[in-house]
Amino acid sequence: MSRAAELASVLEKSDSLAIVCHDNPDPDCLASALALETIATDQDVDDVTIAYGGEISHQQNRAFVNMLDISLRGLDTIDLETYAEIAFVDHSLPGANTELPASVTPEIVVDHHPGESADAAFVDVRTDYGATATIFVEYLQDLEIELTVRLASALLFALHRERLDFVREPTKREYEAALALYPAADLELLEQLYGSAFSSATLDAIGRAIASRERRSSALVSTVGQTSETDALPQAADYLLNLEGVDTVLVYGIVDDAIRLSARSIDPRIHIGEALTAGYDAFGSVGGHHDMAGGRIELGLFADDVDEDADELLAFVDRRLTHRFFEALNLEEE
Repeated sequence: MSRAAELASVLEKSDSLAIVCHDNPDPDCLASALALETIATDQDVDDVTIAYGGEISHQQNRAFVNMLDISLRGLDTIDLETYAEIAFVDHSLPGANTELPASVTPEIVVDHHPGESADAAFVDVRTDYGATATIFVEYLQDLEIELTVRLASALLFALHRERLDFVREPTKREYEAALALYPAADLELLEQLYGSAFSSATLDAIGRAIASRERRSSALVSTVGQTSETDALPQAADYLLNLEGVDTVLVYGIVDDAIRLSARSIDPRIHIGEALTAGYDAFGSVGGHHDMAGGRIELGLFADDVDEDADELLAFVDRRLTHRFFEALNLEEE
């Protein structure tokens, strides 16, 4: 029995399903949730809900949800106990990158990220794949479910944003999946989505990151200052990675009552997730993959001072964050 058939057999026994995205879901997670919803509906699951924690603050991600008419609910608005089954897409473990407590056990897990996974009835974690959306394209093909324009467009955009746009180690499977989706996708819709990448607040944050950059060898650290745009950090990191001679970037900033971190690396010798763990694990929740990572450090007692003294607070943490990052990369002070 194929993995797709195994998934279908799990779903056909259920009358309700809650598909849980990771916090602040991106297109790969959202498109995968949409694909799982399609498969569940094909298996006559009557009640399917897609839920998420955190927020969708990235302007392009908001446009993705609105233009593809994806129905989402906040985790705090639903009672998971009322659903026969719970599924995780694009993440594997409660309490790691989700608001859900560690006590929640899903029945279905589909992911491509390495790491520990929940003990679910159906687990398909393929770390040699570049995107969770790729796995779902294979499921849809195996189950002979016809692609709608909406679903094909969502999955194709997800593949591009997750891997193909930045040539971040896409596998042959990502290209094959994209080719399978291309005939059914709405290319004009995708072009509109690409045109919605930046809000004015995001551009301001990227501008601050450019101006504040500090470089050592081929690594760079920068700050976006205080911002309401959480997703400005990874966007700034992606942008700065284009700087000639730079292959590793850390961007940080104050978002609400925490310091948020976003890091990127195209240096094959560096596992950026491990680098962030080495530098900041003692202070907050950090980690990630070989090429992408992130984290959050609570401000604690300093949180009350954010609005009035954000600049002073950033000056206070700047040297410490920068020093620990370069130290984790074994870069001696110049």
